[in-house]
Amino acid sequence: MDTSRRIARQLLAVEAVKLQPREPFTWASGLRSPIYCDNRVLLSYPAIRTEVVDALVEVAQTIPGIDGIAGVATAGIPHGALLADRMGVPFVYVRSSAKEHGRRNQIEGRLDPGKRYLVIEDLISTGGSSLKAIEALRQAGAEIAGAVAIFTYQFPAAERAFQNAQVPLVTVSDYESLLAESKEAGRITDEEAQTLAEWRQDPRAWSDSFSAEH
Repeated sequence: MDTSRRIARQLLAVEAVKLQPREPFTWASGLRSPIYCDNRVLLSYPAIRTEVVDALVEVAQTIPGIDGIAGVATAGIPHGALLADRMGVPFVYVRSSAKEHGRRNQIEGRLDPGKRYLVIEDLISTGGSSLKAIEALRQAGAEIAGAVAIFTYQFPAAERAFQNAQVPLVTVSDYESLLAESKEAGRITDEEAQTLAEWRQDPRAWSDSFSAEH
């Protein structure tokens, strides 16, 4: 079994990812979604947490010239810190916005301008939070070696956004692997798998259609 499928199996096993095509979740944006992902759950399972960090290390080793790791707040912070510790490189993290008190930092830790940082995120949905963090790092003088995430919904728009920002994106697992693992394990029917595939192509249209029908 390849790494992507293996990690997808673990995400499902501890319910870091839940699939509910018949009873969708409501995201903070208000959109209805048949899937919900919270990779913070992985931190509570030492063996799986180690397996995920092993996979992150494996991916990071394919990216040349990494001088440091930058975690994206909030869920990218612990995984990024674990990766930086394993690799023996400096770590910083990037807030969604600068603090309104104290030193008013957006980037926490000591950033070295001109050094190449690998950006770590737990989940890629639209890519907006990651790319915002990348822009903050670039404005602070960092070079971006690439971005790595544990899981991606594989939205076409997100993939285009990273390409336009000239940031190579690699993920440990992905939506297609999750669906394949779910079908093989009997967690979803063929009909539900089709519904989940349709959602990924246009989440807003799928949400609007579900809401109209219910």
